[in-house]
Amino acid sequence: MAGHSKWANIQHRKGRQDKIRAKLFSKFSKEITVAAKMGDPDPDKNPRLRLAVKEAKSASMPKDNIDRAIKKSVAGEGEDYKEIRYEGYGPNGVAVIVETMTDNLNRTASTVRSTFSKNGGNLGETGSVGFMFDRKGEVTYPASVGDNDTVMMAAIEAGAEDVESSEDGHVIWCADSDLNDVATALEAELGESESTKLVWKPTTTSELDLEGLEKLMRLVDALEDDDDVQRVTTNFEASDEVMQQFEDSDG
Repeated sequence: MAGHSKWANIQHRKGRQDKIRAKLFSKFSKEITVAAKMGDPDPDKNPRLRLAVKEAKSASMPKDNIDRAIKKSVAGEGEDYKEIRYEGYGPNGVAVIVETMTDNLNRTASTVRSTFSKNGGNLGETGSVGFMFDRKGEVTYPASVGDNDTVMMAAIEAGAEDVESSEDGHVIWCADSDLNDVATALEAELGESESTKLVWKPTTTSELDLEGLEKLMRLVDALEDDDDVQRVTTNFEASDEVMQQFEDSDG
C-alpha cells in the first residue's frame, strides 16, 4: 500500500499551493452543503455531514466557510447536485476512479471523457475498474499519538479492520458503514484525528516509472482542476526513488 501513502504526500505537497487550496475549499463547501441538505444540518445528528466537516477542518478550511456552507443548505440555496462516479484507465493502464458532484450531467460527462482522452487515458463503463478497489473508511493519526501497540489496541476496541503504522503516522482502516462509529470511538481514546474519510482502497496496484508517474499526474491534475470533480483515486505504485525524482522535478 505504499502507493496510497505516497499519493497522500503528493496531495499534501500540492495542497500548499493557494490556487489548489481555494479549489479544495470550494469542493469541501459543496460536499458540506449537499450532506446538510440530505440530512440534519447539525453534524452531531448527521454522520455524513460530520465527516465532511472533519475533512474540511483537517485541510485548515476556516470555520466561517464551513458555517456558510451549512447555512446555504438550511436556506435551501445551492444547486441540486447529483453524485456520479466515472471509471477508466490512465496512462500505463493505471485504474482511475473520478467522483463528481454536478448540476449538469452532460457537461460533466463530456469534460471527464475529453480530459481522459487528451491525457493518454480512456474512460470506461461504470464498474470497469471499481473491482480493483474496496470502499473503506480511513482514519489517520500522526505517529506522535502513540506507539504501534497503543494504536492497534485502540483500533481493535473501536471495531476497525486493520492498522498500518510507519514513521509517517498511523492509518486505520474499517468497513465503510462503520466509519462514523469507529472514528468516534478512536477520538475518545486517541483524540482528534488528522483526517477521517471514505476512500477507494486499491486491492491491486500498477507500478510506474518516473515518466509514467508524470503522465498520470498530468491526467489527475487536469481532472481535479474541473469544478465538478470532488475526488480522484488511482491505484498507482512507485518506488521511493521514483517518488523522490518526481518531487524534485515537480518542485
